[in-house]
Amino acid sequence: MPTHRRWVETIAATLLTLAVTLALLLAHGPDWSQFLPATCLSTHCFCEMPRTGALMLQPSNSLSSFGFVLVGWWVIFDRRRASGFGGAVAIWYGLTAIAIGVGSALLHATLTLWGQFLDVLGMYLLGSLVLVWALRRWRGLSDAVTVALYLVLCAALIVSLILVPDTRRWLFAVVLIAAIAVEWFLARPRRMGVAPRWFVYGLIANIFAFALWIPDQARTLCAPDSLWQGHAAWHLLGAVAVACSYVYYRSEAQRDAQQRD
Repeated sequence: MPTHRRWVETIAATLLTLAVTLALLLAHGPDWSQFLPATCLSTHCFCEMPRTGALMLQPSNSLSSFGFVLVGWWVIFDRRRASGFGGAVAIWYGLTAIAIGVGSALLHATLTLWGQFLDVLGMYLLGSLVLVWALRRWRGLSDAVTVALYLVLCAALIVSLILVPDTRRWLFAVVLIAAIAVEWFLARPRRMGVAPRWFVYGLIANIFAFALWIPDQARTLCAPDSLWQGHAAWHLLGAVAVACSYVYYRSEAQRDAQQRD
């Protein structure tokens, strides 16, 4: 597929996703006080001041979440996938990125408990996929075992999210750190011809994202009324990290295909 056509489809799908999300918000808002509040309200749900009565309580944090949606559709419309990280797994990777973006947008737009659930759900789905994909390469797991392990891990995380939602950030951090460590130290050496620089680029983007997330959450670097928000930058840098990780996984498939030709 020509590059320009891929981008046209990606942007069009992202705008359609935005429209559907806005329609969902219009159908249920803007009186978000009728729903149970997100538990993050005890720590202000980041720096951006909620616009009381607005369809999107935190517009900057909400709209920046669509960076993940853009990357997700970009992955799905990629036609250069070969073997390895291709087919269904790459499409699911893209869908989980979209789930992160939509869930994050709904959380920041509504600051409700159900929005918080959807926000963390997407992160768990993608984080679990990255971890299990690393375990698959390291241990040589079959497709059936990989899928079963993924479903069990996701189920455990979702149950914990329902029963003890306050542990959500710590659990996600554990999953993410484990995924990075297993991939870099154990799985990467087994990926023939992979381009590790893309993994490093994604890691750097994540480091910068966390460097902005922390002072925004602590409100030490905070302008509540501004549209320029550290948490919004966290969203965009996180989306960059997801894209870099995809290119890293895809590089193994591309080079494997070249070696077979």
